[in-house]
Amino acid sequence: MIKIGICDDNAKIVSKIKRYVESYDKEKSDIRTFKNGEELLAEEEVFDAIFLDIDMDGINGIETAQKIRRYDKDVKIIYVTSYTEYTNAAFSVHAFGYLNKPVKQEEIFKQLDEVISYGRKSKKEEPCISFIAIDGVVRMHPKDIYYFEYFNRKIKMNTNKGVFILKEKIMDIARKMEQYDFYMPHKSFTVNLYHVKSIKGYDIFMMNGNIVPLSQKKSVIFREKLNEFIAEQI
Repeated sequence: MIKIGICDDNAKIVSKIKRYVESYDKEKSDIRTFKNGEELLAEEEVFDAIFLDIDMDGINGIETAQKIRRYDKDVKIIYVTSYTEYTNAAFSVHAFGYLNKPVKQEEIFKQLDEVISYGRKSKKEEPCISFIAIDGVVRMHPKDIYYFEYFNRKIKMNTNKGVFILKEKIMDIARKMEQYDFYMPHKSFTVNLYHVKSIKGYDIFMMNGNIVPLSQKKSVIFREKLNEFIAEQI
């Protein structure tokens, strides 16, 4: 069973998407509906996928998704909107899909097919990596890690489970993590591109609220790597 959230301030659109999801016969679904972003966020409920409107009263769909990412990094966010100018902003919260209104049943079915396929693939293939910490071995999935920082001759591993102090070298970690879409924006940092929210000047804003420096020397290549990563998610 897949757990689906539908959030739109237009009751007719909510009803239409709900009807399409209910008629999807490849897997049963548990569906919850919400009329705005505040209502969706209230209980911090975890879903497999959320069909989310962008232009809503109160906080919009982009702001809602940014708040969702603070407690759920894996939910597939599928935007349903009449506005194409939000496409770039949608990528900043790692949107899984982007549908234009009026939505069609076959488009909803295609998104659900991909949610199921991608969800099973990622759960099966996501590795667990071991790191040597001062308190012993730490095992972590790549998506749980925000970034690594070289500090006072040690490495700080910033994750959604807390900060761990490692005994390893930053260059060794950078080489090990490159295959998992980590890249160095600065000689003292290696960053998970999945958790980059935005870049402003020489500051990298991370999904967890932290800011990582971007060196002038590495600025162009880091931005290229981030753009390539975003393009692969489309």
